[in-house]
Amino acid sequence: MGNVTHVSSPKEINIASNLSSSRAKVFLESRFYIRDALSKLFDLNPLEIPLRANPGEPPTLPKGMGYVSMSHCQDACIICWNKERIGIDIEYSDRNFNYKGLAQKYFYQKIINNSELNKYYILKQWSAIEAAIKWDSGKLSKDIKYWQYKNYKKNLYHIKKKLTVNLNQFSFLKWTISIASQNDLYSSNNIICNNIGHIK
Repeated sequence: MGNVTHVSSPKEINIASNLSSSRAKVFLESRFYIRDALSKLFDLNPLEIPLRANPGEPPTLPKGMGYVSMSHCQDACIICWNKERIGIDIEYSDRNFNYKGLAQKYFYQKIINNSELNKYYILKQWSAIEAAIKWDSGKLSKDIKYWQYKNYKKNLYHIKKKLTVNLNQFSFLKWTISIASQNDLYSSNNIICNNIGHIK
């Protein structure tokens, strides 16, 4: 994509200088996409967006500016903004991973029958739970075993916290996208802005 430091804050550039070259590239590019999308939404210069998005932490905005969530995979980055809490995840639909091992370690006890033990179903489940964890500002290592997902339902349930979150999951080109939110994303009271960009 080229040089993105012209839309990076001095703090972000300093953080990137302490990361490996590959991590620094993803860090700066993903923050570029967030600032670019939100600058159009708020009609502000990208550098005027009061974004806090440290490595390994969910991006946040000051109170009153809504909520932003971000996800990236091997070749894409997606950003979603909403007035209420929101979580988003994007996965390459043909991702090569040990889905049986993942299912047996985390999800197998929640699968209804063996027909659901397939790669795409497990990918969808993983993506949905990632989005829910971001919505809840949780931790993948701590919360993954508590979120329940059913392929035929449009929500997820956290059995420990007794939380229910709405799920909107769909395919777009070669990606699977999951959005977790408390309210109906398509009601007239909400505004959603997303920006997908390629990370090379």
